[in-house]
Parts: sequence; structure tokens; C-alpha cells
Amino acid sequence: MKLADFCILFSGVVLNAFAQLGLKAATRTTGPLMVGDGTLVRRGLDLLTVPALWLAIGAYGLSLIVWIVGLSRVPVSQAYPLLSLGYVLNVGLAWWLLGELPNLQRTAGIGVILAGVVLVARS
Repeated sequence: MKLADFCILFSGVVLNAFAQLGLKAATRTTGPLMVGDGTLVRRGLDLLTVPALWLAIGAYGLSLIVWIVGLSRVPVSQAYPLLSLGYVLNVGLAWWLLGELPNLQRTAGIGVILAGVVLVARS
């Protein structure tokens, strides 16, 4: 895979990771969305007023466009495994930005993911 193609695809992964973090940040503002406790609709409507939700949706949209550009240049069987880098990014960024601590098992899994992505990208 060419470096330029990898950078395009990785940009899509980064945007997707930030979208996930934005969704989590938005739900931290509204609280848990639970069916059956009578607050789902109210909290769902409150969620629509949280800027992080709209930033996350925008990041998803942009990631889709970037991903399509990447797929036009690289076989899907080579590109798709790169989405696994989103796991790595999300764990690191959630730790840094949201205070979510990864445990040893999760960290070991991230190592396996990184090894797999390197093997696929080099093929």
C-alpha cells in the first residue's frame, strides 16, 4: 500500500474515532439512555441540543467521504482491516480525554490488532 493511500484511509479512521468520542461526550451530558425508565424520549431530545453530537455526526459524514476516496485507490480487502486502528485510537484517546483506563487484557488485544494491521498493510 502506498503511503499516500494509507494516509487517506488512516484519516478516515481518525475521523471515525473522533466521531465515537464525540458521541460518548454527548451522552455524558445527557446521562444514560435507558428504555423503560421514562426518560428515553426526554434524554434523546436533550441529546439533540448537545454540540458534541453534531460534531460527531459531521465527523462521521466526513469520514465516509474520505473512506470512499481511499477505497477508490486500494482493494477493500486491504483497506478494511485498517479500520481496526480505530480500536487503538479510541482506547488511547478515551484514556487521555475521558479518563477511561485500559486494563492489561485490552492493552494486549491492542498489540495483536497492531500486528495484524501491519501484516495486512504490507501485503
